Amino acid sequence: MATVEQNWPKVQVRDIMSNPVITVKEDDTVADAAALMAEHNIGCVIVTDGNGKPIGILTERDVTRRVAAKGVCPRDVNVGEAMSTPLITIAPDVDVVEAVRIMTKLNVSRLGVVYKDRLVGIVSYKDVMRVIPEIFYIASEIARTGPIPAGGGPLLAGYCDGCGRWSRNLKEVEGKFLCEECRIEFEEAA
Repeated sequence: MATVEQNWPKVQVRDIMSNPVITVKEDDTVADAAALMAEHNIGCVIVTDGNGKPIGILTERDVTRRVAAKGVCPRDVNVGEAMSTPLITIAPDVDVVEAVRIMTKLNVSRLGVVYKDRLVGIVSYKDVMRVIPEIFYIASEIARTGPIPAGGGPLLAGYCDGCGRWSRNLKEVEGKFLCEECRIEFEEAA
C-alpha cells in the first residue's frame, strides 16, 4: 500500500514564501530600516550591498538586542553594523519540511529565497504556520477517506469543482474536475 507521502505532492517554498522582499542598503540607518518594517508591517528587511546582492538580514530582534538594549540611537547606527550575516538562503523548489528543518537546525526564523542568484522571496515560520490549517484539513480528509490506492495511474486529488469538498478521485468532466458524487449528479442531469 502506498503512503500519503509517496503520492502527495510536496508543498514547496515558492508556494508559501512572501514577496516582494523589502530591502535596505547596508549604509542605511537602523531608524530608516525600522520605519520600513513598520510601514510594511514586517519583522525584517533584507540587507543588500552596493550592487544589490543580499548580504544579511535585519530583524526586529537585531534592532532590540544590538541597538535599543545598548542605548544607542537607531539614527546613529548603520544597518550593516546591526544586521545578522550571512543571509541563509534556500531555493524556491525545496520542500517546506526541509526549510523548517534548516531553520530549526540553524536557529533562524527566516530564510532568503534565491533563484538564479536573485533574491525572489523570503520564507518564515509565520509563512509555514499560515498553511498548516490547510495541510491538517487535507490530511484529515485523506485519513477519513481511507488509504491512498497504489498503482492504477496518476492520482488526481484536490477540491471538487462541483461541491467544493476534498476528493482523491477527481475526474475531468467538460472542463471541471468532479468527485464521484458530482459526476453521478452530472450524468443524471444530462
